[in-house]
Amino acid sequence: MSQKNIRNFCIIAHIDHGKSTLADRFLELTETVEERKMKKQVLDQMDLERERGITIKLQPVKMVYTYKIPNTKYQIPNKISNSDKILSNSSFPKRGIDSEYILNLIDTPGHVDFSYEVSRSLAAVEGAILLVDATQGIQAQTLANLYLALEQDLTIIPVINKIDMPNAEPEEVAKEIGDLIGVEKEEIIKISAKTGENVREVLEEVIKKIPAPKGDNRKPARALIFDSYFDSYKGAVAQARIVDGRINKGDKIYFLGAKAESEIIELGIMKPELAETEFLEAGDIGYIATGLKEVSKCRVGDTITKFKVQSSKFKTDDDKSNIEDVEPLAGYKEVKPVVFASMYPVDGDDYPELRDALEKLKLNDASLSFEPESSSALGRGFRCGFLGMLHLEIVSERLGREYNMNLVITTPSVLYQVVKRSGEEITVFSPADLPDPSAIAEIQEPWAKLEIVLPKDRIGAVMKLAENSRAIYKSANYLSQDRVILTYEAPLINIIVDFYDNLKSVSSGFASLNYELIGFRKEDLVKVDILVGGERVEAFSRIVPRSKSCEEGKRIVEKLKDAIPRQNFAVPLQAAISGKIIARETIKPFRKDVTAKLYGGDVSRKRKLLEKQKKGKKKMKSFGKVEIPQEAFLSVLKK
Repeated sequence: MSQKNIRNFCIIAHIDHGKSTLADRFLELTETVEERKMKKQVLDQMDLERERGITIKLQPVKMVYTYKIPNTKYQIPNKISNSDKILSNSSFPKRGIDSEYILNLIDTPGHVDFSYEVSRSLAAVEGAILLVDATQGIQAQTLANLYLALEQDLTIIPVINKIDMPNAEPEEVAKEIGDLIGVEKEEIIKISAKTGENVREVLEEVIKKIPAPKGDNRKPARALIFDSYFDSYKGAVAQARIVDGRINKGDKIYFLGAKAESEIIELGIMKPELAETEFLEAGDIGYIATGLKEVSKCRVGDTITKFKVQSSKFKTDDDKSNIEDVEPLAGYKEVKPVVFASMYPVDGDDYPELRDALEKLKLNDASLSFEPESSSALGRGFRCGFLGMLHLEIVSERLGREYNMNLVITTPSVLYQVVKRSGEEITVFSPADLPDPSAIAEIQEPWAKLEIVLPKDRIGAVMKLAENSRAIYKSANYLSQDRVILTYEAPLINIIVDFYDNLKSVSSGFASLNYELIGFRKEDLVKVDILVGGERVEAFSRIVPRSKSCEEGKRIVEKLKDAIPRQNFAVPLQAAISGKIIARETIKPFRKDVTAKLYGGDVSRKRKLLEKQKKGKKKMKSFGKVEIPQEAFLSVLKK
């Protein structure tokens, strides 16, 4: 099919505004999925996505739609002076004639922790549907995703969803969107993705407004990898946008970034299940099974091209001559993790399996980073970087479900900059890496800029929450008469742990949050160590402000007292700063009634048995080990 009949687009929105439901209606309208196979959230492939009701992974799908240009509307100029510039006009067929269009849709996540998935999707398309809930209006992630789309210079189609809801305010929301992106209210399509009302208009608007791809089939092949995963039989499978040229099954390909060679064993499209084809050409979005077993060679953002000569079994320098002339595609900016936590296998022998699992998961989740580390208490493991607490939770859940890994996860932390008295600057990923306090001149912690969108009657409660989180107020801007954006700057560690949950609580679910890093600032911070039975457990250590250290130490030991099971001997739980105990709790031991068998006689008989029991407990305490369950590590994360 001609490129002018291809439209590549994605759906961007805040979480729970109806992206997946709208995608379902598109699949029904285009008859991409048979009616008997239709179900809710078709494009959410993982069980985890269905259980939580959120989209975690971007998911592409190819749809074919027959569109008839009306005779009376959308007049096309008889004379076009520059067809290259007026691409949308050249994309139209003659009026009144049916024409088939290929619509390549990429469904994207809406949570702030998965914004990297959104940015990769936007780089592979020419347009985006901006979906806004008629009952909630513009939210923080709506703004964040819109800014990402505008940076890519994409065509934006504004759509208001859930107009069938009793509390919907489509006119008010249309005014908000109009003021934000500078469009007339009449241009904004109002739909109900649940009932299907006006959904067909959205598809037709995509055809009319989003430009066709600009690739050239005559140029050397170039394909941008925007996602990938590992298949046991096909090796590394790349989901790619073909920018220029044509790629055929069996072609010998080259990865410009990884400098790796391979041969295509299969390629095709997603409908949404894999459908094999013989070739992909400029403008297409599809999958390429590379056969690579080294997953690190198929990186997201890399450019795939192919060798000039395909027939020779052993490539010569002449075969590679075209590779040097191919310019790599821009790819994606490197993602920076904001939350760090260490993962250790419960069974030390599972360390190689954990490494393999993380490598395969990283291929599927490019925002995950990890590196090996070891702990005297927990053995060998990996320090992992995440984009937020939900990202951490999802990754640990996927490791358990998909790879059967039983893990111990340490308390999440952020990146700190430490300046020693000698003048040396070091980066600290976890409390265990912090140098001796006597050698530290200052500690700098990361700060973030917050954008909180909320109703104006919740401002007081949200401002109080922000104040308790050491946030600094910057500004307030009204989106409408009833909705406001509050801007704050706050320490990142206070935001990632429980700020989001507390924000939803104090605002009754009406507030939304987006944040971005703005740099490091000097703070008076100390390391709080947790001792279980007199032994320091690094997994529980925290870096906190000195003013909050006693409160935080007491909170942790109280949590552990309930989470760690009782032993046959007393277990002291202590919080300490540089050896000074600031909080303590004791887990009481089990006590067997050794005097139960006595039915009389002198009291010295009871004392003898109790003394014997006391000596036994003392001996047990000297070599007894406390088994800390995974629930204890998780309980410390929640305040």
